[in-house]
Amino acid sequence: MSKFVDRPRYTCALGGALATLRAIPRAIPIIHASAGCGQNLYNANNPGGGYSGGGYCGGNSLPSSNVVERDIVFGGEDRLREQITTTLEVMDGDVYFVLTGCMVEMIGDDLDAIVTEFAGTDRPVIAVHTPSFRGNSFTGYELVLSALIKKYVAKQEQKEPRTVNILGIVPIQDVFWEGNLKEIKRLLEKLGLKVNTLFGEGEGLGNIKDSGAAALNIVVSDTYGLDAAQVYEEVHGIPFITTGFPVGADATEAFLKEIAKALSIDAAVTEKVIREEKAVYYSYLERVSDIYNDIDLQRYAVVVADANYAPAVTRFLSDELGWLPELVVITDFVNDAQKELLLRRFENLESGLQPEVRFDTDASSVRKYLSQAWPRNHNEKYYDAFSPAVVVGSVFERDLATEFGFPLLVASYPVTNRVVLNHAYAGFSGALTLTEDLLGLLVAGR
Repeated sequence: MSKFVDRPRYTCALGGALATLRAIPRAIPIIHASAGCGQNLYNANNPGGGYSGGGYCGGNSLPSSNVVERDIVFGGEDRLREQITTTLEVMDGDVYFVLTGCMVEMIGDDLDAIVTEFAGTDRPVIAVHTPSFRGNSFTGYELVLSALIKKYVAKQEQKEPRTVNILGIVPIQDVFWEGNLKEIKRLLEKLGLKVNTLFGEGEGLGNIKDSGAAALNIVVSDTYGLDAAQVYEEVHGIPFITTGFPVGADATEAFLKEIAKALSIDAAVTEKVIREEKAVYYSYLERVSDIYNDIDLQRYAVVVADANYAPAVTRFLSDELGWLPELVVITDFVNDAQKELLLRRFENLESGLQPEVRFDTDASSVRKYLSQAWPRNHNEKYYDAFSPAVVVGSVFERDLATEFGFPLLVASYPVTNRVVLNHAYAGFSGALTLTEDLLGLLVAGR
């Protein structure tokens, strides 16, 4: 029997697809689903994503067939045809995505046949099957990207040797997606690359259409974006590499060197970029060294996050901030091969620490794992307390933090107690922001 999920940290595949399209200007989603699906998913994505908003054609403006009992009994294809026609008349967009919910998939509506009727116009209509039983938010991201790669990205036989695409950062599910993409793009541009983030600041469908000219796809994840990268390789002949999600000086230096090696960039150029970035990075960190040492801001840490953030933040806390991460809970559904890859990310920490790493989607399990990793005091005469400590997680860790009296930095989805605009934790600049947020928690009451 499958394990139930208490308070999931993601939406369904439809929600992930809607979140991904929210990040693409002038991409119009059309939901073919039961009444209420679009509203409920907006109510999850908007506050959970740091109040990401509905965008040009999202939120309460989402076109939807809103099928009801009659459509379920007799089929909803006529209703879908009507909704597509109306949306094309009313909503001004450049590409339209028809996304499905669970009910219409179960009754067997022929989505692809209906969408084919709208072929041959200058505004493409693309069908994507996104019922919840296909997966969660991350699946929706992969499905939308794969559809774009197959049906929208232009074929480019001639590749641009210094152009790369960035994959693996999932809009809204990574609450800081836009800021993270901006920082990664900034760093890679300093290496002399043309960087296509697909969803980043100032980018849109034109960048996606031209992405077939890239010489390399960079997947900054061990788990997300891999399906899309494989489709790019099959359809457009673009190879890909996977890297860790870079947070902090050490990880970002390794990231830049890996990219430079893959693209045969002059080592002197790479070293110059790293040297410049480190000079700025450590000049800022130097400012907090006095307060860090004067009042001993070293802390134990519990990290509860997805497969991108959990290893990246843990290594940053251990090797750069000098903290003591004891427990890490990775909250995604991952297979055995992915688990092995992720566990390797926690090996050979410079601090010599070996945190307890657990894989569990259930929010209520974190307390149990903490008790196992650090047993409670049972009136022992001498007891080494797990204190002072900080929890880095989602709003679901609020009760845990309150129970133990630990400060909580909400950094992984869902994030409902922060408004996020261009915040970032990736790269050199992002690590400075993460340091500000963490140490700011500790001095907030002074």
